[in-house]
Amino acid sequence: MALADGAATPEAAQDRALTEATSFAIRIDVAEELTRLAAHLDEIERLVKKGGEVGKRLDFLIQELHREANTMGSKSAALELTRISVDMKVLIEQMREQVQNPE
Repeated sequence: MALADGAATPEAAQDRALTEATSFAIRIDVAEELTRLAAHLDEIERLVKKGGEVGKRLDFLIQELHREANTMGSKSAALELTRISVDMKVLIEQMREQVQNPE
């Protein structure tokens, strides 16, 4: 409810602040991305141990790792997390090069 002069009530302002804080917390939560990263890394480890013709599948999983790293970087509210995301992308790109150029 608004007051006669158009200002919001203290309760409305508090509700709005709580809604905004909740929305922000949801936007920056990277738990889901971390879970998917772990699952992709587990699958990569399984494939590497298995050996054989796994190049295409590894390439796809590396693409997924890159996607998760990008999402985490875009959700980052802290400069340090942004740096970590960039470091992850560099390492993921090195993995991609390894997969595409096996020796």
